[in-house]
Amino acid sequence: MSVHYLTLEGKKQLEEKLEYYKLVRRKEITNKISTAREFGDLSENSEYDSAKEEQALLEREISEMEDILLNCEIVSSAPVSKNEISIGSTVTLYDEEFDEEVTYKILGSTESDPAHGIISNLSPVGSALIGHKKGDVVSAKLPTGEIKYKVLKIN
Repeated sequence: MSVHYLTLEGKKQLEEKLEYYKLVRRKEITNKISTAREFGDLSENSEYDSAKEEQALLEREISEMEDILLNCEIVSSAPVSKNEISIGSTVTLYDEEFDEEVTYKILGSTESDPAHGIISNLSPVGSALIGHKKGDVVSAKLPTGEIKYKVLKIN
């Protein structure tokens, strides 16, 4: 089992989503299945098959969320140290290839949102940055090749 890093806010959001799935979505899908059963022969009932597939996907998501919550470690949204990059750090980097500054917040994979500058500690860039200090040049291996960043600031 792997540890899932969550902030308190992230844990609360996941708990709320889990509760919604269990209390609301399960009932909705159960109603879909009941309605589809009324259409008759289940062997040729596409509505029934679709609802059962939706139920299986929902139950898998519920199971995954329960596993995450069972195996999570709460991390502060503020980093442990401003001298070294860790989970919770917001870092400003200089991208040498594109001659630009980028800023990322490093959180656990459950809360990552790359489109909004939140990357996972397990991502190639996130894992390469962990443990580095201001002024370090860090290389990350991406599927498209290697990228280098200079650490400008750690918040």
